[in-house]
Amino acid sequence: MTVEGTRTDAGLRPSLSDALIARIVELIRADGLGPGDRLPAVRVLAERFAVAQPTMREALRQLQATGAIDIRHGSGMYVAAALDRVVIANPNPPTLGGVQAAQLLDARLLIEPYLAGLAARHRDATSTAALHETLDLAERHLSGDDGRLHQANTTFHLRVAAASGHGILHEVLDSLLSVHAAEQRAILHIFDDRARDHEEHRSVLAAIDAGDEPLAQRLMRRHLEDVADVVHRRLPSLRQPADPQKIDERLAP
Repeated sequence: MTVEGTRTDAGLRPSLSDALIARIVELIRADGLGPGDRLPAVRVLAERFAVAQPTMREALRQLQATGAIDIRHGSGMYVAAALDRVVIANPNPPTLGGVQAAQLLDARLLIEPYLAGLAARHRDATSTAALHETLDLAERHLSGDDGRLHQANTTFHLRVAAASGHGILHEVLDSLLSVHAAEQRAILHIFDDRARDHEEHRSVLAAIDAGDEPLAQRLMRRHLEDVADVVHRRLPSLRQPADPQKIDERLAP
């Protein structure tokens, strides 16, 4: 019996789609493929799983919508970092407002100080070098490209989490920042003090470098509390749900 089973020309049945997606993910893991690794072509995958190419394309599009794979036209299909996330982004997200941004910071306050302390406890040359590299990159964009600055800042927080050695909480934070990327962009504009944000990141990293677990915890908590305080004070003007792009346009300097 093939994966495809009974199929109609109208499209995939949910059970077929789910089964095929599961088989693709199994293939990725069995072959030891990681983020950035290239997947076989649609034709090859269709033949392997004994399904029609349109059926395979539909399953791959669903995987792309969750961020599990990256389809680059003219180049191929690649495994994406989101494949192993605990939570995936909704490909059809609802409209968002500033309240979600404040709640995101509340959630991060429960997780990140603890992770920063663990990063100081378990520091090593490789993880601290990656953190320094990330902040050096962020510094080059303090007066320029907000998109790249946002990406570097997000990477810093995720690398602190990775350096902690706590795999589950790292996955949770990765999922939060991925699912709520729009709120993160809004937070950057609401806080609107890039130099202060960067210096607080530098202070956290210095505590991690020194192996000072209590200080790293305290500085990460203070950093997030500073950002949360500004967001809460400026929140009233954002209480009505709005498109994230419009939030950015209203708050951009």
